[in-house]
Amino acid sequence: MKIAFVIYDGITLLDFAGVFDPLTRLKTMGFLDTLQWDLCARTSAVRSTEGVVLTPDRVDKNLAEYDFVIVPGGDGIKGLMQDKAFLRWISVASDTTTVAALCGGSLLLGAAGMLRTKRATTHPALAVFLKNFACEVVPDRIVDEGNVITAGGVTAGIDLGLYLCGKIAGEEVREKIQQQMDYRNYTVR
Repeated sequence: MKIAFVIYDGITLLDFAGVFDPLTRLKTMGFLDTLQWDLCARTSAVRSTEGVVLTPDRVDKNLAEYDFVIVPGGDGIKGLMQDKAFLRWISVASDTTTVAALCGGSLLLGAAGMLRTKRATTHPALAVFLKNFACEVVPDRIVDEGNVITAGGVTAGIDLGLYLCGKIAGEEVREKIQQQMDYRNYTVR
């Protein structure tokens, strides 16, 4: 099992960390020893909106080799929505890859054409923009459309991470990770 966490200049740190933390616990807590993950970017260093510098493990590599590709949001989406090379890069062509986005990352999937026939969600303040790209915009915390999953605003990253833990390793494992994180607010409609 391989997960790509897409990072870029202007990423919101909590968007990234919220989904990263529960998913990596699949390995660190001993539930999925074969789990591998990479921070993937198109540049050799990334600065979050908050000023934190992240160093990717892989630069401009094909994302189709991953089972899951996670696309967080952040102020950086404004320019990336016009960046055709970036949009092609995240438009994973593999039938075996699930792409999950949260907050403004859903707009990136939309700009890449991945939501035309899909229901989707995003941060409530961005829903009006997502309507330009998705078949239907819903206010749900998480929307699972098979190989494309979207999640709401910033803190929905934690819910998305836990949801994906359940998809990957089952609900019992998800519950143990949630309990270890002392996260009581996990809900999916």
